Amino acid sequence: MKRIAIDMDEVMADALGEHLLRYNRDHEDQLTLADLQGKKLWEVVSADRHETLYGYLQSEDFFENLAVMPESQRVIKRLQQNYEVFIATAAMEVPASFAQKFRWLAKYFPTISPANIVYCGDKSILNADFLIDDNPRQLRRFKGEGILFTSPHNIDVKGYRRVNDWLDVEKLFLG
Repeated sequence: MKRIAIDMDEVMADALGEHLLRYNRDHEDQLTLADLQGKKLWEVVSADRHETLYGYLQSEDFFENLAVMPESQRVIKRLQQNYEVFIATAAMEVPASFAQKFRWLAKYFPTISPANIVYCGDKSILNADFLIDDNPRQLRRFKGEGILFTSPHNIDVKGYRRVNDWLDVEKLFLG
C-alpha cells in the first residue's frame, strides 16, 4: 500500500485564515488573501507588528480554533481506504502547538490514529511515496513525490505537481 504524508497547516487547517482574522481584529485592518498573493503574511505586515503575529502562534488557543479546509475530512477518509495516510506537521517551529494540534486532529480527523501523526521539522526524513504540503521548502529534499497544495504565498512556485484544493487531491489520488 502506498503512503501519503499530509501537512496540517494550510492544507488541512486554515491557519492563514485565523492569522488574518486575529490581525485584522486587533489592528482594525482589512488584509485579505488577495493582498498576500505571492507573499507570506510576514512580508505584508510591517516589521513592528511581527511580534504580534508570532504571539498569535504562541497563544493557548490558536491551533485549536483553526477552520477545517473544505472537503479535507471526506477526502482523507476516502484516501485511508486505499493508502496509508500520515499527518506530518512541522510543529517544531512552534513547540507550543503540539497539544493543540493533537486535540484538533482528534476532534476533526478521528479516523487518523495517533500513531500516524508525525511532528517534525525537516520533512525529508519522512518515508512516504507522496507529501502534500503548501511549503515548497518541505518538498525540495523530500525523497518521494512532493505535491504542492496551493496557498497565496506559493502561487508563483513552479516545479511541483500542484493541487488547488481537496477536490483536486481526490481527483489525483482516487480518480
